[in-house]
Amino acid sequence: MLDDLRQIAIFAKTVDHGSFRGAAEALRLSPSVVSHHIKQLEERLGTALLYRSTRRLALTADGETLLASAHAMLEAAETGLRGISEQRAEPSGLLRLTLPAFLASSDLVERLSEFSTAHDKVELSVDFSDAVRDVIADGYDMAIRVGTLKDSALKAQKLCEIRRLLVGAPDYIDSQPTPTEPVDLTDWRWLELAPVWHVKPEFKQPGRRKQVVKRETHISVNNAIALSRMARAGGGLTILPENVVAHDLATGGLQHLLPEWKTHSLNVYAVWPGNAPKGGLIKQLLQFLNAPENASRLIS
Repeated sequence: MLDDLRQIAIFAKTVDHGSFRGAAEALRLSPSVVSHHIKQLEERLGTALLYRSTRRLALTADGETLLASAHAMLEAAETGLRGISEQRAEPSGLLRLTLPAFLASSDLVERLSEFSTAHDKVELSVDFSDAVRDVIADGYDMAIRVGTLKDSALKAQKLCEIRRLLVGAPDYIDSQPTPTEPVDLTDWRWLELAPVWHVKPEFKQPGRRKQVVKRETHISVNNAIALSRMARAGGGLTILPENVVAHDLATGGLQHLLPEWKTHSLNVYAVWPGNAPKGGLIKQLLQFLNAPENASRLIS
């Protein structure tokens, strides 16, 4: 099929230039190669397309029919090439993104809206899901990943970090013995994100040894927003990204417990296919997110 398309294009150029030599010069081929391709095309179709003389070429009836289709094919291809060229000059087209669901409450959403507003010809399709999407198999241009990246063929760039906080409902915290350090929380009720429920919480404080809480998980869910609501309802303690619990902390629905002890932050990465165009929409979005005025206000 590809050979047929190439031969049809050579046929059209030969007719347009009026000779094998003229087509050969335009296509940077030798006249014999041009003649060979047209001969193969005629044999493939079982008909003559051109009558040849020493001075000129003449189209047969079948040649005239094929020429109209050949010109339409070439015009469609040239239109597509022009469109890509124009896109490079001014960002345009569809950009499919997938992000963890809990980032729906982060400032990153506003940055994506600002990017769309700044580039009116760019269409964004954004999927928020705590299920890790397969960028290649599911057809996404870019994914935002949080935490440790697995080895893969995808390219990656760190965007920022998210602070995590140990929180619980004030009534639940008041119902328990007052803790002075993380190891005092071993017997408390714990709520965990399903993907990391088996990871023991680690806490650090300047001048103190790291403490690991060996606790029993009472509830594990795969959605950070649902987890924060469970904690607010008094279900137990949990460790969540600051942006998820910021509102409840401000309004008193949740309380930050042992604030002098810190747990490790989460790294936020952009990942994308390794063969993505260097000057395409992915690069445009990354440059926008990494701009000084945006980089400091992605997650809050």
